[in-house]
Amino acid sequence: MAQILRRRVIGSVAFILILGLPALGASEASQNENPASRLKNIELCNGADRSSPDSQINGCTALIDTGIKSALVSAVAHNNRGDAYSAKGDYDLAIRDYDLAIKLNPTFAKPYNNRGVAYQMKGEYDRAIQDFDEAIKLSPDYAKAFANRAETNQKRRDYQPAARDYDDAVRLDPSLEAVWNGRCWTRAILGQLEAALADCNKALLVKPDDAATFDSRGLTYLKMGQFDSAIKDYSAALLINPKIASALYGRGLARLKKGDTAGGNTDIAAAEKIEASIASDFSRYGAH
Repeated sequence: MAQILRRRVIGSVAFILILGLPALGASEASQNENPASRLKNIELCNGADRSSPDSQINGCTALIDTGIKSALVSAVAHNNRGDAYSAKGDYDLAIRDYDLAIKLNPTFAKPYNNRGVAYQMKGEYDRAIQDFDEAIKLSPDYAKAFANRAETNQKRRDYQPAARDYDDAVRLDPSLEAVWNGRCWTRAILGQLEAALADCNKALLVKPDDAATFDSRGLTYLKMGQFDSAIKDYSAALLINPKIASALYGRGLARLKKGDTAGGNTDIAAAEKIEASIASDFSRYGAH
C-alpha cells in the first residue's frame, strides 16, 4: 500500500519514512572541538533545526569530521545524516551512511530499518524486506519496522503478510497514525470490510483531514456497496488532493453503479490520464 499511498497522496511519504533520530550526548564528541560549536553541531545532527535537511547534514558531517570517540555515537551520527539524506530524496547517499552506521554497530536496529526505507523508496522491495527483517530480529518490539515492512509487502502485493505486520505495529504502538489507514486499506483489499471500516474511522479520528484515509474508506464503502458513502469519501479526498487517481476512479465506479454514466465516465477518464494502470489495480482490489 505504500506505493498506493504515494500514488494517491504525494507527500504521504511522511507515513512511509518512519526513521527516528537517536540522540547524541554532548560529552561524546571530540574534546578538541570548541565546546559551543560542538554543542551546536550535536543539536543540528539530532534534527533540532527542522527548516532544512541540509542543517542536519552539516551538523552530523562536522561531528564526523572532527572525530567521535565512541563507535556507537559515530554510528548514530551516520544514521542521522542518512535520515537527512533520505528526507532530501538522496537515497544512495543515505544508504552509504546507513551502511557505515551498521558497520560501526552491527546490533543497532535503527539503521537497518532506515536503510530498508531508502531501498523501499528506490523500488528495491526485496532488499528492503531483508533490512526490516533484521531490524525486527534485533528489536522485536520495533513497531515502526513492522509498519514499514507491512507497507513494503503492500507494494509487493503480498497483502496477507502486510496485514499481519500491521497487526503487530498496532499492538506495539497504536499511536502510530499511519498504521490505521494502512491496515484499513489492506483489510479492504482482503475483503475484511467491517474491520477495515473501523480502522479508517480510527485513522480519521486521529487525523481528520487525511486524503489517503478518505480514499481508503471510499474503497471500503465501494466494496460494501454503499455507493453514496463511497462518493462522499472520494469527493472529500479529492477536495484535499484533486490528483488522486484511485479516488477519481473509485468515485467513477460508484457513480456508474448509481446510474450516473456521464459523471462516472468523466471520473474514470481523468483517473486513467493520471495512472494508466488504475483499472487493473481496482480489478486486483476486487472492486469492479
